[in-house]
Amino acid sequence: MAERVVLAYSGGLDTSVAISWIGKETGADVVAVAIDLGQGGEDMDVVRQRALDCGAVESVVIDARDEFADEYCLPTVQTNALYMDRYPLVSAISRPLIVKHLVTAARAHGGTTVAHGCTGKGNDQVRFEVGFNTLAPDLKVLAPVRDYAWTREKAIAFAEDNQIPINVTKKSPFSIDQNVWGRAVETGFLEDLWNAPTKDVYDYTQDPTVNFTAPDELIISFDKGRPVAIDGKPVSVLEAIVELNARAGAQGVGRLDVVEDRLVGIKSREIYEAPGAMVLINAHQELEHVTLERELGRYKRQMEQRWSELVYDGLWFSPLKEALDTFVTKTQEHVTGDIRLVLHAGVVNVNGRRSGESLYDFNLATYDEGDTFDQSAAKGFVQLHGLSSKIAAKRDLGL
Repeated sequence: MAERVVLAYSGGLDTSVAISWIGKETGADVVAVAIDLGQGGEDMDVVRQRALDCGAVESVVIDARDEFADEYCLPTVQTNALYMDRYPLVSAISRPLIVKHLVTAARAHGGTTVAHGCTGKGNDQVRFEVGFNTLAPDLKVLAPVRDYAWTREKAIAFAEDNQIPINVTKKSPFSIDQNVWGRAVETGFLEDLWNAPTKDVYDYTQDPTVNFTAPDELIISFDKGRPVAIDGKPVSVLEAIVELNARAGAQGVGRLDVVEDRLVGIKSREIYEAPGAMVLINAHQELEHVTLERELGRYKRQMEQRWSELVYDGLWFSPLKEALDTFVTKTQEHVTGDIRLVLHAGVVNVNGRRSGESLYDFNLATYDEGDTFDQSAAKGFVQLHGLSSKIAAKRDLGL
């Protein structure tokens, strides 16, 4: 019996070519595994059949949409995770889930090798392979696009020479990765940093001026950091993302033009669309401002960037990431309440907050009658708070 290679299959050019190439070059049978993460586009049954038509001995499609939303998108919301304070980890959080299912498929189908279609320039090769090495260090890893220096032109030529049934041309301008959490677009004319994105770059969002006269106001309800209702209607995490993708996308919310620091050491220009993600993170941050104690909130904001860096760098399964997850879960105990916001002209504006767990005390905050804050205590507090700086300044000034 031939060895089996379990391939992360997207249905696109590189992984379709990889099925045939792996068979010809290694003699191994290929099991194609496609994961439905809410990316839309082609019907997954069509994707499954294409893998078989390209020569896979088995083709598996896994509906992981709710799993992705609950176990990968939700922690990203609760951590307010934005790599470099901008990127909501659209691709980064999908890779560990794909790794998990590929390892499971390898065990179920007798695979000795797992394969992916990543290049040597990107972050995804790291995310896949570090994940494989963590969850299944006994499995071998094959990366034909990277290890054999494939180009798009070579892949198309191989497909034509070997009658591989794919519909792709050399004119396709972009490299696109998408799921329910967002959409990432790169390459083509976007590689020139001075070139502005054209309207054909976007798919999840409308031009922000299209609905300029019709802003959308809504209320998002959270229970312990988990979105549970929109405008009073109960929703699952997946349903919340889908609805907000539609509503925020119609207002042009979630368009990001980013030059980011890749793990391999180069800078890359990426266009992201993440309407639902950006709304949920904004709303969740605002609710934390109401419900988290000051020192806890300050420390959490520091660790959020570290969590984002770990996930971006492919360390989802690392001990530090696991420990930080435990911390984040603890911080969410009181993050319950409602956030009212307006989506308009590409912007999210929060204009209302309410929570039974709120730390906001009106009688302490007000400057009007009924103020319960003891202002006489402030003078001594200020003197003591700055005392060490005052002593140092007197020394430095020779006083």
